[in-house]
Amino acid sequence: MGANDGGTRSKDKSARTKDDDARSRDERVHNRLAVLRAARGVTRRKLAEELGIHYQTMGYLERGEYAPSLHLALRIARWFGVPVESVFSLDEFPPLI
Repeated sequence: MGANDGGTRSKDKSARTKDDDARSRDERVHNRLAVLRAARGVTRRKLAEELGIHYQTMGYLERGEYAPSLHLALRIARWFGVPVESVFSLDEFPPLI
C-alpha cells in the first residue's frame, strides 16, 4: 500500500475497530470479583499475589476489560470456594440488593 491507496487503510482500520467493539460487547465476561473480594476483606493486590498474577491484571478482570482463561477462572473460583458460575457469567449478574 502506497500513497495511492485512497485512504483504504484508515477506513479498514476504522471498520475493524467498530467490529472489534461490537465483538467485545458480545463476548464480554461479567464477574463478581469486586463483590467477592470486598466480602472477604482482601485487597486486589493480595488476591493477585495469591493467584500468581499481576495486580493490574486483577483490575482489568474486575472491570471486565479482560476475560480470564478457563484455567485462571477456575483458580479464582477455587480460591473463593465457590462454583465458577458464581464468579463469572456471560450475562450480567442481577443486583444483590
